Amino acid sequence: MPSGLQTQLGRLFALCGLISLINAFYIPGFSIKSYVDNEAIPLQVNKVYSDRSQLQYAYYDLPFVCPPTGKKHAGHPSGRSISLNLGEVLRGDRIMTSDYDLVMGQDQECQFLCTHKTDRPGVKRARELIEEGYVAEWIVDNLPGATSFVTVDKTHKYYAAGFKIGYKDFSPVTGKQKYYINNHMTLVVRYRKAPGRAGNRGGKVIVGFEVYTKSIEVAHRDSTGCPQEIHSENAGMEMYIAPNKTRLASQYPSSSYLPEEDDVDDGSTLEIPYTYSVYFREDETIDWSRRWDMYFNNQEESSVIHWLAIINSLVICSLLTVIVIMVINRTYRQVHGKDGAGDDGKLLLKRRKPNNGIKSPRLREKAPAGLLEQSGDVGREDDLSSDEEYVEDISGWKLLHGDVFRAPAYAGYLAPLIGSGTQLVFMATGLLILSCVGILNPSFRGGFVSVGMGLFVFAGVISGYFSSRLYKTFGGTHWRKNTLMTALLFPGLLFTTIFILNLFVWAQASSTALPFGTLVGLIALLLLIQLPLVYIGSWYGVHQSQPYEHPTKTNAIARQMPEQAWYTQNIYAALIAGFVPFAVVFIELLFVFRSLWQDKSGYYYVFGFLSIVSLVGILTVVEVTIVATYIMLCQENYNWWWQSVFIGGGSSFWIFLYCIVFYYTKLNIHGFISGLLFFSYSLLACTVYGLLTGTVGFLTAYAFVRRIYGAIKAD
Repeated sequence: MPSGLQTQLGRLFALCGLISLINAFYIPGFSIKSYVDNEAIPLQVNKVYSDRSQLQYAYYDLPFVCPPTGKKHAGHPSGRSISLNLGEVLRGDRIMTSDYDLVMGQDQECQFLCTHKTDRPGVKRARELIEEGYVAEWIVDNLPGATSFVTVDKTHKYYAAGFKIGYKDFSPVTGKQKYYINNHMTLVVRYRKAPGRAGNRGGKVIVGFEVYTKSIEVAHRDSTGCPQEIHSENAGMEMYIAPNKTRLASQYPSSSYLPEEDDVDDGSTLEIPYTYSVYFREDETIDWSRRWDMYFNNQEESSVIHWLAIINSLVICSLLTVIVIMVINRTYRQVHGKDGAGDDGKLLLKRRKPNNGIKSPRLREKAPAGLLEQSGDVGREDDLSSDEEYVEDISGWKLLHGDVFRAPAYAGYLAPLIGSGTQLVFMATGLLILSCVGILNPSFRGGFVSVGMGLFVFAGVISGYFSSRLYKTFGGTHWRKNTLMTALLFPGLLFTTIFILNLFVWAQASSTALPFGTLVGLIALLLLIQLPLVYIGSWYGVHQSQPYEHPTKTNAIARQMPEQAWYTQNIYAALIAGFVPFAVVFIELLFVFRSLWQDKSGYYYVFGFLSIVSLVGILTVVEVTIVATYIMLCQENYNWWWQSVFIGGGSSFWIFLYCIVFYYTKLNIHGFISGLLFFSYSLLACTVYGLLTGTVGFLTAYAFVRRIYGAIKAD
């Protein structure tokens, strides 16, 4: 048996090596869009976001930018909303066509866009967003406009998605802080010859989209509205409206000091001229299929840390594997005649002559399948040999054969939760596979969430089947009620929490808030698609499948458990056992957290490494659950059903604690709403992860217990 496990472990390492080879592979798109000379290229505006806040805002909702005119550009009127998938809506995207004119191959030194008049509240809003470091996201040919950076040694160039909407500076005279809006954009579109027949017809493909910003004052402009000197040093466009001293003097008649800031909207406005330049540059060094690499280059430098994370995971997993081998070997010896079993695999009990002369009942062999049940037949006692009379006492886990499969408390909640957990396992497995082969990638904007939701809903059939069959095993009879709980309990709790959080975000007029139509669509998705699928799976599990067979029968009267050691109690066992899987994944979690919360301008795309760590992490959960369950059974504790869920999901507590530490040590998030969103979404993510790993722990413990009790025969 140990040699077999070693073989499986070797195969696992080989699979890890294979996955690591595809950690950077991706399919950048399903079709190549090529442009010919003088063909219009649409530029779309999306949103503004910040690493210091969890609130995002649609670009055209900002009060200080040029609103869409409705004129046609690249065949579409400006201000028209682009159809979004579910993932894009959930991540706060609000993509719309713009008034920017881009024509393939035609450079524009300067193009006037508009002069926008902004009132005092609009100026205040701009200053707030600049203070929080908000960046804007524009899109050309599905590429986000990027700020270009060069490494210190000037050997590598990489992109950060988005560009600053403004900046802060200090007055050289007064030393006070001033805010400037970036009102001139230099757009650099990099292209190359299109591959295949399109290239032979003069087609070109876009391989890069860079945005360089500049703040230029209102003065010194020509008749078209463009700055007279675009490339020279210019004074910036300050976001400031002088206070209305007449109104302030009447408001503070007895004060000799008048405020320098006036937030009251008195009709005063600030004119902001917006202009842009466009340059097309041929770049044959970048293939269209590798054009997203520029957004990932800064992550390649951390590959050594990823490999350290994998080594750390494998070392911990290997140590656990040794422990599991020892446990299985010990169990094997106990069952097959080494410690208290006969040559034919029968479990033998040591006979003590009772003082009152009454003989205790014996266990008899029931069937070749290994089913155990109590018997009052004591006539075979005298048939035992004298050698068998002095076999060691049966103790520990073998004493629980009549109670180990006793239905747990609150079994009506356990079955639906395990059903939902199987949905999450199916969803996570599908997402990792699709990400590793490159189908899910940054060019498929919102695809990760959209596909994940689709996999979760489709897995309703699997959820219903496992939940109903487990419910039937527990002796449940109201399978339709169990079906409703499976379909609505966990998804309903998630939806309710998100809806409550959405109310807070709605009040901030943020694009992070889910539109009412999206909420209705999610409800319809759960009730009209997932619920019927869960019902189909439940019906099949109840009417076409048998309950899970247990190798022993359960006694009518529950066995009294001895006093348990502190480390086997629910909360302590879960925390101790959960720390081991957390130690396996915490290094890779740091990169995930950075991408999600700290550096939103970058993209996490080392799913090969993530898959390896996840695979080793799940294997660690399996091994930890086996060891913890074996220790519990040896303590004569048969309440392993819920405990296996808590042990499997125990690492979610440590991950949430890690989120708290990350928030206070790494992030610079401001505001109550942003903090509320961070901790709420972190708690939701840890809950989902805990249910997923808890389900893995439950299935592992169930298989382990059935296996060891199915291998013995009581005589």
